[in-house]
Amino acid sequence: MEALIPVINKLQDVFNTVGADIIQLPQIAVVGTQSSGKSSVLESLVGRDLLPRGTGIVTRRPLILQLVHVDPGDVRKNDDIGREGEEWGKFLHTKNKIYTDFDEIRQEIEDETERISGNNKGISDEPIHLKIFSPHVVNLTLVDLPGITKVPVGDQPKDIEIQIRDLILKHISNPNCIILAVTAANTDMATSEALKVAREVDSDGRRTLAVVTKLDLMDAGTDAMDVLMGRVIPVKLGLIGVVNRSQLDINNKKSVADAIRDEHAFLQKKYPSLANRNGTKYLARTLNRLLMHHIRDCLPELKTRINVLAAQYQSLLGSYGEPVEDQSATLLQLITKFATEYCNTIEGTAKYIETAELCGGARICYIFHETFGRTLECVDPLGGLSTIDILTAIRNATGPRPSLFVPEVSFELLVKKQVKRLEEPSLRCVELVHEEMQRIIQHCSNYSTQELQRFPKLHEAIVEVVTSLLRKRLPITNEMVHNLVAIELAYINTKHPDFADACGVMNNNIEEQRRNRMRELPAAVTRDKAPAAGPQGDADSTGAWRGMLKKGEDGPASGPGSPLKGAVNLLDVPVPVARKLSSREQRDCEVIERLIKSYFLIVRKNIQDSVPKAVMHFLVNHVKDSLQSELVGQLYKSGLLNELLTESEDMAQRRKEAADMLQALQKASQVIAEIRETHLW
Repeated sequence: MEALIPVINKLQDVFNTVGADIIQLPQIAVVGTQSSGKSSVLESLVGRDLLPRGTGIVTRRPLILQLVHVDPGDVRKNDDIGREGEEWGKFLHTKNKIYTDFDEIRQEIEDETERISGNNKGISDEPIHLKIFSPHVVNLTLVDLPGITKVPVGDQPKDIEIQIRDLILKHISNPNCIILAVTAANTDMATSEALKVAREVDSDGRRTLAVVTKLDLMDAGTDAMDVLMGRVIPVKLGLIGVVNRSQLDINNKKSVADAIRDEHAFLQKKYPSLANRNGTKYLARTLNRLLMHHIRDCLPELKTRINVLAAQYQSLLGSYGEPVEDQSATLLQLITKFATEYCNTIEGTAKYIETAELCGGARICYIFHETFGRTLECVDPLGGLSTIDILTAIRNATGPRPSLFVPEVSFELLVKKQVKRLEEPSLRCVELVHEEMQRIIQHCSNYSTQELQRFPKLHEAIVEVVTSLLRKRLPITNEMVHNLVAIELAYINTKHPDFADACGVMNNNIEEQRRNRMRELPAAVTRDKAPAAGPQGDADSTGAWRGMLKKGEDGPASGPGSPLKGAVNLLDVPVPVARKLSSREQRDCEVIERLIKSYFLIVRKNIQDSVPKAVMHFLVNHVKDSLQSELVGQLYKSGLLNELLTESEDMAQRRKEAADMLQALQKASQVIAEIRETHLW
């Protein structure tokens, strides 16, 4: 089972090549406050001085440290400096460069930190990857995180505490991460910031191991026996005490090996009963054991996660399409697919059906029967016509002679005016359908033919061709709809069956009303002795004429040659004023209104039926039938192939990233398969 950790290191290398952290691999994250001894613990595990030192915040980027145990006889030849070394290191960002001088490793960490984080003590969440090969280490993967701080120092950002806290939580929230909480022995364990932040993500402590540093710096007369026994703060994975090198030891170049020997002597003297369960060597073995068991527990879920991601990236890569080999065939295929999807969207048989709103043919149907239909129904047959307008039209149609019947010309003039009002909503119906046909282009581009996103030039060209086709058909369709209304205006068919029936019913009603009025006349007044009626057949005719004269004017005096009482301008046409209509006038107006309404409803019904048919024939169906040939004729040309099938840089980059990630996932799957074959799992 010891070989499980190198396997995880191999998986880490695989995903490092694509710069991805989508797989949360088992690792150990080191958490603690500034100057709690985190760096000393890590250097003790490595056995060499390799981490930057200084005051304040030193670790400003996560350092992913992979320790790889090599056999003493496995000596690596360093071609850069021409000598052999038994310990060496490699950074991910320096590719294959090998470092045998650990002072250079420390300097490279400092330089790389400042390159990304700057020199103002700010932090970054972009990790530094370092791999150490040595016969003196056990296989481990450690993550050194910035130390927890409370107060910004110098030119640090004001929210440095929040930044560091968020960075720590980002790493230790990984359920596959073991938390190494480092706390100094000369501080109160109950106030340990490391244990506090660890408990936020690991409330039951199943993946938290506490390390108590600086056992040799406790106040005289005190010891850490209760802490190391777990009586103060119980931690399920245990507590391990270590002794760090002091700053004086570091200044005097005291080696890590000497420090470990002195640590063992101190533990034997101060805590003899606990010496075999504390110290740096015991910590290394414990971490190695915990990580191996943790890896074993995580592998089944890890395998499932890798397989799921591999399937997802395989599908994603497929959606990006393969590199173009036959340009002519590819162009024709894309044009045909777009034309098919466009027509299918109209017919309602598209592969991708919109669920959020009406689209394509469904919206066109809604425009015809809901929007257009309701608009026509809301048009009042007598809208814009007043009784005075109707009466004026009747009088204008009679000329200089009074008429005995309602003139038919007045009906035609008035009904044409009303029918003309149907033209505007009809043309608006054409406009709405045209807009929807335009929207279908974008719908097909977004949902139905994602391949077009690969070729922006081709996408633009297709949009231009379809838009141009729609633009050419729009005036033709408008002209046809205009003609439909003009046809209705050209001939007022008073012999229309529906109109004739309405006239018959109306005549019967008028005759019935006439008989009722005759019955209401006094019995003493006979028809022959009734007062002589004027030309309008009404005693109120003269009074009505007087009412239309200007105020202050009277009618002509009785008797020939009598002078007028006031001057009358015969060229000044009297303006009709609001007055009570005579029974004859009221009857004539009612007749015209009923005729207009009856005929208008007939025409409206015709328009409501014929306009959608015209739009479908001249616009929708014509575009459907000619779209394929129009696209091929405009775009399928040898001189345009290279230009139209040039991929966008963004698409090419995304395909490469998806291919690299898929390859990494497939390699990771092979690594896990090897584990099963070697019975390590």
